[in-house]
Amino acid sequence: MEQCLNIDTLEIAKEELREDEATRNNALSQMRLWLKQNKKIIHSRSDDSFLLRFLRAKKFSLPLAQESLERYLLLRQTFGHKHFNELDITCPRLEKLLELGYIFVVPKRDKNGRRIIITRPGVFNPSIWTNAEMCRMHGVTYETLMEDQENQIRGFVHYTDAAGMCLQQLTLFTPREAVRIVKNGERTLPMRHKEIYGVNVPLSLKFALDFGMTLISEKIRSRVKIFSSIEESHLYVDKSLLPKEYGGEMEMSKMIGELIF
Repeated sequence: MEQCLNIDTLEIAKEELREDEATRNNALSQMRLWLKQNKKIIHSRSDDSFLLRFLRAKKFSLPLAQESLERYLLLRQTFGHKHFNELDITCPRLEKLLELGYIFVVPKRDKNGRRIIITRPGVFNPSIWTNAEMCRMHGVTYETLMEDQENQIRGFVHYTDAAGMCLQQLTLFTPREAVRIVKNGERTLPMRHKEIYGVNVPLSLKFALDFGMTLISEKIRSRVKIFSSIEESHLYVDKSLLPKEYGGEMEMSKMIGELIF
């Protein structure tokens, strides 16, 4: 079903992504023709919403969008059996991680119409949960959000609370896997990462943060801001949108409850 977008969203698409009706229709036709002729791709979704993820993420550059789609499908094929299958939040173990507030989306959009994704890695106990379950939680969150075309255009705000993180959590992935995850987060997932905030980062993990920063582009690096306290982040993120535990108005459990029910 075609999603109706409001005038403000369409104007952002025009100004930031060079998108208008003619450009969009032509690009979709070209993408479908390319998919049909590409012998490396046996099966792929070809509906508007799916293809527009990649076109919008690459500002309607066909070669870049096609490369991004190929990388995405390769990622799903390579790791799908473990990390991308069963992306169902009603799965009891994933539902429990959501209830813990490992990763969730706040109910309201910010002043720019963007969805705010909150991640709390400190609640992820490596003795209980697996790295596959961590990836599936991110997968179900991101895939759900990317289906919304307004999100594709306006982009996302990431807000990570690192309180409670420990060295044990870093052992969930090998160094090679960690590098691949960071790079895929920017280059393979068709998401517009507009703002990235981190709070309560333990000094003991600063080396990991510094290493991660070397793996991302200068464009994304310039959008990352790290704060020593939650209060400092309120200069950039409207605290009324955040859970009550972060200075907002609605309790975290209620926000998460709205997602589940």
